[in-house]
Amino acid sequence: METLTPDQQTIALINQNLDLSSDHGAPVSRASKLATELAAEKRRLQQDLRELQAENDDLKPTTPTGTIDWYVKWIATILSVSGIFLMSAGFSLSGQIAYAASAAGWVFVGIAWNDRAIMIGSSISATAVMLTLVRTFN
Repeated sequence: METLTPDQQTIALINQNLDLSSDHGAPVSRASKLATELAAEKRRLQQDLRELQAENDDLKPTTPTGTIDWYVKWIATILSVSGIFLMSAGFSLSGQIAYAASAAGWVFVGIAWNDRAIMIGSSISATAVMLTLVRTFN
């Protein structure tokens, strides 16, 4: 038995419906046939649209926007990048302070998101930078 594509199945159903209506003696007009075909095409397009919408929903970011943790995340990111550039430029103390503040911000974000990987990674880097700062002031 031959497997039909969804489009072929739709056409077969339309033809079957047209055959049934013509069996009852009522003449089937061309407009009626076209209306049936259009209705089937509309259902197919609506299904395609639902599938595309589901794919689009899967692509949307899942992190919250406009909340306090969102602001802390971006401030911490800017501080992190700034800290690395400052340290690379020879301003070690300023860079270390910026990076330590960044790591503390990321620990906050990890707690807010209940994300242990962010909390642990940020805690370890903050500890390393803080140890260097303590050594600097001793």
